[in-house]
Amino acid sequence: MTHHSPASRRRRAQRRRRTLVRVTLGTAVFGGLVALAGIGVSAGLGALTGDAQEPVRCAASAEGTSWYLATDQAETAALLTATAVRRDLPARAATIAIATGLQESKLRNIDYGDRDSVGIFQQRPSQGWGTVEQIMDPVYSTGAFYDGLVTVDGYQEMAVTEAAQAVQRSGFPDAYAQHEVRSRAWASALTGYSPAALTCTLPEPEATGDPDLLAARVERDYAGLLTTTAEAQTVSISVAGSALEVAVDEAGTERLGWGVAQWSVALADAHEVTEVSYGDQTWSRGTAQWQTAEDPVPAGLVRVTLAD
Repeated sequence: MTHHSPASRRRRAQRRRRTLVRVTLGTAVFGGLVALAGIGVSAGLGALTGDAQEPVRCAASAEGTSWYLATDQAETAALLTATAVRRDLPARAATIAIATGLQESKLRNIDYGDRDSVGIFQQRPSQGWGTVEQIMDPVYSTGAFYDGLVTVDGYQEMAVTEAAQAVQRSGFPDAYAQHEVRSRAWASALTGYSPAALTCTLPEPEATGDPDLLAARVERDYAGLLTTTAEAQTVSISVAGSALEVAVDEAGTERLGWGVAQWSVALADAHEVTEVSYGDQTWSRGTAQWQTAEDPVPAGLVRVTLAD
C-alpha cells in the first residue's frame, strides 16, 4: 500500500476541485449554446410557418405548379408576350422568346455579356443585330428576335431549345430546354389561354400611380392592336381618375381580354397598380390572387386601378 503525505493529499484534493470547476463551467457553456441553438431553430421555424413577410414576386400557375419570376422579370415577359400577340404570332413564339430571355439574361435588359453581347437576348452588334443603342431598346431587340424566329421553318413544331438555337446560334445549344415549362406557363397566362393564372405578391404601393404612364405602356406593347377608327377598333384606352380602362372588342375574344388583364398584373409593381378587374374576376394587392369581383366590369373591358 502506498502512503501519501498530508501535503500530497492536499494537492490531489485541489486538483480534483479544479477539475470539477472546469467540468461544471464547460457543461454550463454547452447548455447555453444548446439553448441559443434552440432559439435559432425556433426563429427559423417561425419564418417557415408564416411569421416572415411574403416574398415580393409574381407567379404563373399551370397544372397545380406555380412558376415564379421577380417583378422586373415579369415585366419583360409581359413585353415579349404582348409583342407576339400584336404580331399575331402563336403562344409558342412567346414561350420560345421567354425561354431564350431567361437563359441569355434572366429576362433583364443588361448592358454587358460575352464579347459584345448586350440586352435581353444578348444580341451582338458584330453579328448584325443592330447597334448597341438599338439592342438596348427592349422593344427593338424583341422585334429583332421575332424577325429571326419567323424565318425558321417549322419553329412551332420544334422543341423550344431547337427553335431558340436556330435564332441565337448559341455556344450552349441545349441550355434553353431547362426553361421550357416555366416559359410555357407564363406565355399561356399572358396570351390569355390560362385565365386567372398570373398573380403577384406585392407590398403596399410606395407612390401614386400615373395612369397616363401605364396607358403609354399599353400603347407601346400592344401598338399593333391600337386603332383610331371605330370600324376596326381592337383595343382602346381611356383614363378616368386613378383608373385606366382598356376596351377589347368582341372580335378580340375573351382570350385577348385575359391577356391584357394579366399583362396589367405583371406590371403592377412598376406602375403602382392596386387592382385589375376583368369580367367577374378581380386581382388585388390585398389578396394577391384572383377572386370573384363584388362589382363586375362590363364585358370586354379591363379596368386597372392605380394607387392615388
